Amino acid sequence: MTTRPAKHSLTLKGHRTSVSLEPEFWQAFQSIAVEMALPINQLAAEIDASRRGEEGLASAIRVFCLNHYRLKG
Repeated sequence: MTTRPAKHSLTLKGHRTSVSLEPEFWQAFQSIAVEMALPINQLAAEIDASRRGEEGLASAIRVFCLNHYRLKG
């Protein structure tokens, strides 16, 4: 069961921002960053740079996590 999203602080290109993610997505995001040997802020910045249109950062992180585990499965 998914719980409510919680805010998490990130620093992208020297600017502080926050994303609201469910705990399950935040844990997956952290695990992927460790697996890729990247600081979480760097991974978030890479996801941010690849966003298209008006897609929000939290949505982009969720899709990134989903795609990451789909490709592994």
